[in-house]
Amino acid sequence: MDKQSAILVTGAAGFIGSCMVGYLNKKGYSNIIISDDFSRSDKLDNYKSKKYHVQVEREELFKWIGENQVSIDFVFHLGARTDTTEFDYSIHEKLNVEYSKKMWKFCAEKKIPLVYASSAATYGGGEFGYSDSHEILDKLKPLNPYGVSKNEFDKWALQQNAAPPFWAGLKFFNVYGPNEYHKGRMASVIFHAFNQIQEKGKVRLFRSHRPDFKDGEQLRDFIYVNDVVAVCYWFMEKSTEPGKVPGSGLYNLGTGKARSFNDQVSAIFTALGKKVNIEYFDTPVDIRDKYQYFTEADMNKLRKAGYKEDFWSLEKGVEDYVKNFLSGHKYY
Repeated sequence: MDKQSAILVTGAAGFIGSCMVGYLNKKGYSNIIISDDFSRSDKLDNYKSKKYHVQVEREELFKWIGENQVSIDFVFHLGARTDTTEFDYSIHEKLNVEYSKKMWKFCAEKKIPLVYASSAATYGGGEFGYSDSHEILDKLKPLNPYGVSKNEFDKWALQQNAAPPFWAGLKFFNVYGPNEYHKGRMASVIFHAFNQIQEKGKVRLFRSHRPDFKDGEQLRDFIYVNDVVAVCYWFMEKSTEPGKVPGSGLYNLGTGKARSFNDQVSAIFTALGKKVNIEYFDTPVDIRDKYQYFTEADMNKLRKAGYKEDFWSLEKGVEDYVKNFLSGHKYY
């Protein structure tokens, strides 16, 4: 795409959205419309040093676009309510389903390619595996309202006759990396573990409540945010290449390799040059029956679409995050 192309990034004050803006800046793009709820001062550092054209409040976005006759060339819809402990479905429905429908219809009408954030939370307990096949969507049983909302929008998108000229719903697995200082309880295990090590010299992890998993050996597909934004960017580039546009649809975005929380935390201790010290405690009752013990992305569809880059290993990703961001409270 031309470097002057206007790009819209929603969720731009948040974790992945702000990293997306930073990545676009590194690639030479600054004609970016950033949109979010900008009322939270604890998110300001995520985007204040980024280069962008204008920031627009989430609730005013569509009105603003109409009034200003803005021509947009690509949309990264990364804004969402991501709190998996928020059990009021109406909140998720408003932000993750209804708002996303408005974005979809806008992109379809204006013929704008769209990449949006779905989630591995749609897979629930993994009863049907972790394939991004469109055939299993109706069978999936997400474990929380957040996952339900993401799956409901995915299903709705696939039923639409009017669609953007290209679209990809990316099922993010366990994303970690810089710019999550504001996330509180919902920040990655790495973020919390790093702070625990700094304060107490040890890390507390959830005990296993299943006989087939040892404590700390619960498995996740951890993906560094650098890889997430690189894949998002790749889709943008490919969506405008004649003859090379990938098929529209849902795509997993993980590494394809599940690793344990023990592995992840051990990598933090290694990055800090400290001896591993882990203790275990009971998983909180309010999330115990909704807790995923295993996730691993089937990455065949993305690879077949042509994405050839290697993903960061867990050890390298953790080392980079710890040494270059967390240790100095730096931002992407």
